[in-house]
Amino acid sequence: MIKSLDPRVYQIGFLGLFLLVGIGARDWSLQPAVVATAIIGCAVNQLIAKSIFQPKENPLPSLQSSLITSLGLALLLRTNHPTTMLIAATVAIWSKFLFRWDDKHFFNPANIGIVAVVTLTGDAWVSPGQWGEDWLYFLMFLAAGSLVLKKVGRWDTSVAFLAAYAAMEAARSIYLGWTWDVWAHKMMSGSLLMFALFMVTDPRSIPNAKSARLVWSVAIAGATFILRNYYYVPSAVFYALFIMSPLTLILDAVWSAPQFSWEKLRSFTFNSTKLEA
Repeated sequence: MIKSLDPRVYQIGFLGLFLLVGIGARDWSLQPAVVATAIIGCAVNQLIAKSIFQPKENPLPSLQSSLITSLGLALLLRTNHPTTMLIAATVAIWSKFLFRWDDKHFFNPANIGIVAVVTLTGDAWVSPGQWGEDWLYFLMFLAAGSLVLKKVGRWDTSVAFLAAYAAMEAARSIYLGWTWDVWAHKMMSGSLLMFALFMVTDPRSIPNAKSARLVWSVAIAGATFILRNYYYVPSAVFYALFIMSPLTLILDAVWSAPQFSWEKLRSFTFNSTKLEA
């Protein structure tokens, strides 16, 4: 029975756990009203948008995706006002219905919500170092992300991004004559690993074909490297993903492959469970 669970259930559980760990162990000063606004704002906007654009579909299953988006916003976005979080939640959810091509949205919802309020308001920011460089958090993210990605089948995207970015940073450190602890400091960021495991791997907004995902991941790694090291953008990974998201449309046209579907994945997992039983 456990094997037939929707992978989004695992992701919701892990993101919720990370939020509790951040508040309890990392002493994050999150306002309950801001976190509640993210959750309620995403859910309400999801139901409204669903009723307008997809009135014949059952809106309740899609609330899983809205909860994942809201937890992502609560984990990564910092703001002192619930109104700002509500703007981020609104942009995030409506982007799934407005920015579509061939029945697929190509912006990661939480990502575009973060980029929108960080760019357009003076009351939002991202804290790349909020998790520090503790090995415990590194292993926790890796274990949780591994389970989710195994069930979704998008390991290639995460590995390609991390490998490409690590290679670029290593080459720069060697060129500048820096010691390897500088490289390790950059790569051991909990926020970077969370981005690589839970945001850049969103199966509904990334390229469909494996070859396309590899190209896409390397492109995001390159954009992150340039923005971080030459333009000194602290939240470079989020802007890199935002800039490269439309590339998905081109790569899907070059490499043809079936679109990812949560319904098909659930059906496949459920049937596999019955066969094993």
